[in-house]
Amino acid sequence: MTGSEHYEPEVEESESLRSDANIAGPMTDPVPGPRSEAAGADVSRETSPLPDDAPVGRAAQMAVDALGRTGEGLPKPEQTRVMVVANQKGGVGKTTSTVNLAASLALHGARVLVIDLDPQGNASTALGIDHHAEVPSIYDVLIDSKPLSDVVQPVRDVEGLFCAPATIDLAGAEIELVSLVARESRLQRAIQAYEQPLDYVLIDCPPSLGLLTVNAMVAGQEVLIPIQCEYYALEGLGQLLRNVELVRGHLNPELHVSTILLTMYDGRTRLASQVAEEVRSHFAKEVLKTSIPRSVRISEAPSYGQTVLTYDPSSSGSLSYLEAAREIALRGAGVFYDAQHAHAVDQNNQHGVAEGVQ
Repeated sequence: MTGSEHYEPEVEESESLRSDANIAGPMTDPVPGPRSEAAGADVSRETSPLPDDAPVGRAAQMAVDALGRTGEGLPKPEQTRVMVVANQKGGVGKTTSTVNLAASLALHGARVLVIDLDPQGNASTALGIDHHAEVPSIYDVLIDSKPLSDVVQPVRDVEGLFCAPATIDLAGAEIELVSLVARESRLQRAIQAYEQPLDYVLIDCPPSLGLLTVNAMVAGQEVLIPIQCEYYALEGLGQLLRNVELVRGHLNPELHVSTILLTMYDGRTRLASQVAEEVRSHFAKEVLKTSIPRSVRISEAPSYGQTVLTYDPSSSGSLSYLEAAREIALRGAGVFYDAQHAHAVDQNNQHGVAEGVQ
């Protein structure tokens, strides 16, 4: 895909929705069919039930089934997997993917810690964690060397999920870290000193490549990059990959890009399909087979202090993150991922579904 080419979506896009989460964006109109007469009505509750063999019906059933058998069939890592969720480009679904993947892994039976390293504190908000200025936070860990266990809070709705929140104080941490000893490895030492057993640590980075992101990369072994299926998907990715190489060469030889997650996918547009194809051609081994569709439910969930897994377990967004988490767990254990498990998600993305049902 070259900069001179211009792709026209196959469907007309409506006005942008309010975004409480990075993954929110303009939604495409549903495929032809009956619509609710009331503007803004919840289509998922007013339309007649979908047939069992419809893509959305299969997806909803699989999501419900998956939530009903948490922990089955997923191997736990032999040691804690520390995954850095990073992309210097904003609005790609980074925070949304962090919290929903973490919740999905926890629902599968893992013990998961989310470290909110973004001064905006969106991950803390999405997990329903209080993060006003007086709350002990990851800032105190980085700047004042407070033990990580003193700031970690359990997530109310998901057993086995924990969060180290970010407060507005973190906005000044980039400057304060400059004068501190071992400024690049303060988060690494805090995680290593954490005594509670964990299967996964997911670090939500700010949309920049400063000292906070460097701390995350020094602390982690894996980098997970969410990439939106939009025109400028790969813009800035080269600099992020160069930074990963610099950190690996000088500070953390174990760091590598292990996972790329396609977000905001709408299979009804040529653009999304072409972007997905291009990303897969560049990163064949790293890209997950499961992609995350555009979804109203995903963007609504943070405003209720929830992940999409607890906000609407039967939505296509919930199913997608459950499958993505399953794929991540199996890859980490060296188990071959059977793409048939994502069949309902793929069918859903290819055909498109009514806005309210998502």
